[in-house]
Amino acid sequence: MTNLTNYHSHCLYCDGRANMEDFIRFAISEGFTSYGISSHAPLPFPTAWTMEWDRMEDYLSEFSRLKKKYADKIELAIGLEIDYLNEDSNPASSRFRELPLDYRIGSVHMLYSPEGNIVDIDTPADTFRQLIDKHFDGDLYSVVCLYYENLLRMVELGGFDIVGHADKMHYNASCYRPGLLDEPWYDTLVHGYFLEIARHGYIVEINTKAYHELGTFYPNERYFTFLKDLGIRVQVNSDAHYPERINNARPEGLAALKKAGFTSVVEWHGGKWEDTALCLFP
Repeated sequence: MTNLTNYHSHCLYCDGRANMEDFIRFAISEGFTSYGISSHAPLPFPTAWTMEWDRMEDYLSEFSRLKKKYADKIELAIGLEIDYLNEDSNPASSRFRELPLDYRIGSVHMLYSPEGNIVDIDTPADTFRQLIDKHFDGDLYSVVCLYYENLLRMVELGGFDIVGHADKMHYNASCYRPGLLDEPWYDTLVHGYFLEIARHGYIVEINTKAYHELGTFYPNERYFTFLKDLGIRVQVNSDAHYPERINNARPEGLAALKKAGFTSVVEWHGGKWEDTALCLFP
């Protein structure tokens, strides 16, 4: 078996449900060739799902210990999933750039409401509906536009390697307004977003976390052929918060990429990103 890798996972340093070593040991038991830890990076305020700055030294130290301990069994990489929040807090911020990381994932989970409140939009669909109605007066159009505006600004500023769960809002927004993905204005936003990703050369993860539960990847599978045509490099990540979910929907993700014409995925080998032949599981 090949393509057994994962670079998006969350351990007890943020909102994961097991310690770093448990994830690594499970990856080894499953035959993974390389594996990355990517806890949620600190924000300017405390949350229940992000790491605090006073734990960063321990995070890096623990990874270093485990990398040495399992060096003969698996290649490990350390990263962070860093939010674009505003001009002062984003993956390009100097404090994140100075960290000795192997890679960085850039994501958007939160938006500012018109009143200046921070609204976490990475929620179940029912909660998303309530938040849009409460904080944005039900104006889904403005929320979607703001989301992509932030994503584009994140892409422009840089400071990361991998685009995290691209177009993740599509599921919640489609639940709020069925048929949204087929509306021309939405399609234009998404295509413009991927064009900028291609122009800057970022890797796009095919995030499989919700596939078995919700039946969708992030980005949506309808865009896979467009990604291929743009020459965007991809990898399959499960965004795991539990060790046993590190391989969640990987075969389905790889099969969908193969169907779209991809022949390779990006993996961490020899201390760098490499294009590796895409091979479906038997």
